[in-house]
Amino acid sequence: MNEKKLMAMKTQREYDRLLADVGKTLEQGRIKAVAAVNSAMVQTYWEIGRQIVEYEQHGNEKAEYGLDILNRLSHDLTERYGKGFSHSNVIYMRRLYLTYPKSQTLSDFLSWSHYIELLKINDPFELLSMKNNVNWNAGEFAN
Repeated sequence: MNEKKLMAMKTQREYDRLLADVGKTLEQGRIKAVAAVNSAMVQTYWEIGRQIVEYEQHGNEKAEYGLDILNRLSHDLTERYGKGFSHSNVIYMRRLYLTYPKSQTLSDFLSWSHYIELLKINDPFELLSMKNNVNWNAGEFAN
């Protein structure tokens, strides 16, 4: 091979390495962005749950029942902000706060979908088992 072809091959290999490195950096950045968004969503939904509980309790230790607040809130939030505020989702926001009254106990490794699956569990032993295994996909437990 002549020197020009060798130089072109070396340049192509270097470019291919650059392209692979840039692609890897982009993929890592996207993973971090998704994790940050998931964490912010969970924190936001926890805060919404806290606000609902405080509204229901009016400063009392226990809530006054019989109010149709969750249906109304679900309807109004959906009208104002779009998807994501179904009646069941609003119930889960409230339940998230009641289950984890300290926001510091929420895990950055779990998405909102993970928390919904955890909040569906009534058996404390099953819940403990799930919490100890953060390497699961929420879809695995929806079945």
